[in-house]
Amino acid sequence: MPIGGRKQAPIVHELEEASVTSTLSGRAWDVSGQWNRMLESRVLTDYSYEGLGKVAALEGGESLEYCYGCGKCVPVCPVDLVSEYGPRKLHRKVQTGMDLFTSDDLWKCTTCANCLRVCPKEVNMIEIMPAVREAAVLAGSVPEELQVVFEKTFRYGNALGENPRRRHGWTKEAGVEVRVLSSDPSPVDVLFYVEDYWSYHPRGQQAARSFVRILDRAGVDFAILGAEEKTIGDSQRLAGEKGLFEALMEDVVTTLAKYEFARIVTPDPHGFNALVKEYPKRGHVFEVQHYTQLLAQVIDRIPLSREINKVVTFHDPCYLGRHNGEYDAPRTLLNAIPGLNFVEMGRCRENAYCCGGGGGGMWLDGFNSNHLSERLSERRVREAVDTGAEVLAVCCPYEVSRFEDAAKSTGNDHLEVMDIAELLELAMAPVGEEVVA
Repeated sequence: MPIGGRKQAPIVHELEEASVTSTLSGRAWDVSGQWNRMLESRVLTDYSYEGLGKVAALEGGESLEYCYGCGKCVPVCPVDLVSEYGPRKLHRKVQTGMDLFTSDDLWKCTTCANCLRVCPKEVNMIEIMPAVREAAVLAGSVPEELQVVFEKTFRYGNALGENPRRRHGWTKEAGVEVRVLSSDPSPVDVLFYVEDYWSYHPRGQQAARSFVRILDRAGVDFAILGAEEKTIGDSQRLAGEKGLFEALMEDVVTTLAKYEFARIVTPDPHGFNALVKEYPKRGHVFEVQHYTQLLAQVIDRIPLSREINKVVTFHDPCYLGRHNGEYDAPRTLLNAIPGLNFVEMGRCRENAYCCGGGGGGMWLDGFNSNHLSERLSERRVREAVDTGAEVLAVCCPYEVSRFEDAAKSTGNDHLEVMDIAELLELAMAPVGEEVVA
């Protein structure tokens, strides 16, 4: 009670033991002051902040300290849906003593950027995780699967460890002329930067052949680097091998300087991201397009007359969508296909689910099998099936093989996984046939 206009401190009567009994259930509850004391300041002294400070001291790691525990990141984190994860949870673990530099939690993040999209404090896992991973890689603390990929990339210039001389072997069955700049170095409009999975993976090669046949029919002047091409290496950078990325960049820029071209077009959202964001930071600026952006510009020149009477849904690649804001070009292409019934998944565009391949996740399925209840690609396939779709359309080289495997492992073999380039070629009129308006 106020006495003389001033509040009087309460008198605390603390008993050794105290309980209250519920009038509804008759159950007694212990409310002893020993654990229920709320009138004194409480200080947490069971852990130190050294781990948090160690992360924050890294260039790029500073924002982990910004977290104030609102938890908005957790429900949008694709990994949390199949495990226990999210920036808030990582922040708390590090805050209470976990060494992120040696923890398996370091490698689960796919750098999909959905957490950053909703974070009011801009805790940036796309900078934090590569920074900590780089330190871990330098210390030799890296999953074996990832180390193998780093070594293959360093030795062969591609993540699959394939012979560079076979990089353009897929063109032999393309059915159209594909100019290799080392053989014909004359100026070209479009430098088609094929990247690893369209160059070497059997399903990627099918999409690459479809793409060049479309370019040929649309009258696009294009060429490739062939054996001179090396991976741009953005996924390796995000997985912690910054030094390897910069060495690759030097080789790539040296090769590109030999030729004249108006723009670079690539099917790989990760390579696209590096060329658009990382290369300019180091003074290397090019006009760059994802292949769907190029095809959306020339869609009127592609003779589409065959109806594709199927229900099709589409998966937004994280590094094309959230990271670089391109959502419309793939949909423009799908909606241009005659007869195609396009349906969206519940999580699409800005809130699209992740396939699990980003940030080095493409090569960590074995590692993640010990930590996740199911692969992210499997969960995404289930979402696609729930729409009633017959075809899951993709536009990232990582995704055809990931989703085809996931369709088999989840018992959804009836779901076809096709690159947008493959769907467009399927809808193209035969040579000599006019476009149906």
